[in-house]
Amino acid sequence: MNLIPVVVLVVLLSIWSLVLTILFVRLSLKIRKISKGSKKDTIVDILNDILGREEGIEKRLGTVSKEVEGLIFDSKFYIQKIGLIRFNPFNDTGGDQSFILALVNQDDSGVVISGLHTRNGTRWYAKKVEHGKGVEHELSEDEIKAIKSATRKFKNNG
Repeated sequence: MNLIPVVVLVVLLSIWSLVLTILFVRLSLKIRKISKGSKKDTIVDILNDILGREEGIEKRLGTVSKEVEGLIFDSKFYIQKIGLIRFNPFNDTGGDQSFILALVNQDDSGVVISGLHTRNGTRWYAKKVEHGKGVEHELSEDEIKAIKSATRKFKNNG
């Protein structure tokens, strides 16, 4: 009787058994990894649990995305750019004690505050600004410079 076919068959079956064992161990490790933290017993229950958690995450992600979009929209109206110019409007006073402060949003809308310093005191003025232009009062050259200064700083940082 010829033993070669039997030996070949035994070797092939051993190799096949080894391959199946390796695949089974890898599959078991993946299942353990997937089921980690789950108290379910069957793979179907584990997968349903994972899908349920994923749906919850998607809902929360949708809520967070809407909130972020709202914050981005609202941020357009916040003061984002600040420009400050100091100057001396009068020859008889010393130093650059007067100033113009521009506080504007993304669209160059906001307020320009001017402080004019004299020997008798400091006078304050405020002007409403929309899109870089005075609303009720015309802006002075220095006030426009303050807004442009704020815009320039914003563009360089943004």
